[in-house]
Amino acid sequence: MTTDPAPVRSVHLDRTSPVPLYYQVATRLQELIERGEIGVGDRIENEVDLAERLGVSRPTTRRAIQYLVERGMLVRKRGVGTQVVHPKVRRPVELSSLYDDLVAGDRAPRTEVLELRVVPASDEVATALSLAPGTPVTWIERLRFAGGEPLALMHNAIPLDVLDVTEADLAAHGLYELLRRAGHVPRIATQVIGARSATAAEARTLDEKRGASLLTMTRTAWDTGGRALEYGSHLYRASRYSFELNLSAG
Repeated sequence: MTTDPAPVRSVHLDRTSPVPLYYQVATRLQELIERGEIGVGDRIENEVDLAERLGVSRPTTRRAIQYLVERGMLVRKRGVGTQVVHPKVRRPVELSSLYDDLVAGDRAPRTEVLELRVVPASDEVATALSLAPGTPVTWIERLRFAGGEPLALMHNAIPLDVLDVTEADLAAHGLYELLRRAGHVPRIATQVIGARSATAAEARTLDEKRGASLLTMTRTAWDTGGRALEYGSHLYRASRYSFELNLSAG
């Protein structure tokens, strides 16, 4: 006999925060499960009922549930529904930067700072960082080497009051290490990965042929309080770099 699904009590969602609503819902569900208010084996309300109870859209609840399914906390069972299968979400506590990953892989990273200046935030950057268009931000352009070869061309925008940084700092350390040292720990991020062909200038910088395939990545990272810390737009040599994703069946 199947028990009724455990009703999820109303939780506080900050609709003014730049942190996506689905992530807020997923985090609140995680907290309820970790505190034992929803136990292992309990079923979660269906997406329609949960969306109505929390006052969010059905796609938002669907994405939140899928987020926890992918991390091994929930499982979907045909004819049963969505159940709690583990009291903890196994995920990295901190986000890593390319520099961190290269150091961990013993790839001898080296950074060449191409640009470091204060500029007015473009509409895209301002939206990502929850700033008014034209707000001054620190703009950074770096060329990252691995094993003596150029690997990535990286552009980042950072709110002025988040980090005071020099070219020497950026040449010697990864950006996320510098953010952590300044007391701003990246905890949450949205990331979009794509691909395109290199322009002539990009090809020269990355030691590739014009039109060579490049991987693209844009990312916005926040701290646990929902403060936007950095916006990044990076290009990687597809011939030297790939992204690895860990997936699980739902």
